[in-house]
Amino acid sequence: MEFDPDHAAVVVVDMQNGFCHPDGSLYAPGSEDAIEPVSRLLQRAREAGARVVFTRDVHPPEQFEGNHYYDEFERWGEHVVEGSWETEIVEELPVEADDHVVTKHTYDAFYNTDLEGWLRAHRVRDLLICGTLANVCVLHTAGSAGLRDFRPVIVEDAVGHIEEGHREYALEHADWLFGEVRTTDEIEFARS
Repeated sequence: MEFDPDHAAVVVVDMQNGFCHPDGSLYAPGSEDAIEPVSRLLQRAREAGARVVFTRDVHPPEQFEGNHYYDEFERWGEHVVEGSWETEIVEELPVEADDHVVTKHTYDAFYNTDLEGWLRAHRVRDLLICGTLANVCVLHTAGSAGLRDFRPVIVEDAVGHIEEGHREYALEHADWLFGEVRTTDEIEFARS
């Protein structure tokens, strides 16, 4: 599967200390395992000239106070609290000067962020989505991308998970409903 680097971006979802580092409050070994394939994909994308977007899940301590229903702290416990070490992208995936970083406060990287406007301003159409967690932020971001007429391609060997079954569900659901699923080895970038 070949992508035009002028119109493609790798979207790295939430590869942060809180999820990928053993000392993180929501650490999952499957998320740590995704670091190496994400790194390989980023290297190839950057060499080809494709754009790179990192998302960071960040929660102000008071974010869910007074909410009627939506409360991630109740569901998951406190995690990636604003200003904490947990919110930082893991050191194995350095953010470069040309990369775009999106700070989000929900599962969906498009919700109340500048992501859609930034992608459209840079003429990006195809999104190679990797990161963590497969059945949470990766799936919701990919679904939201599809609804906005971007082409979401989830890179299956570069997504983290808590349980393998969660990952399989997310990939099957995405492939069936709104996107595509490919491995890093299946992704090529067109040469200019």
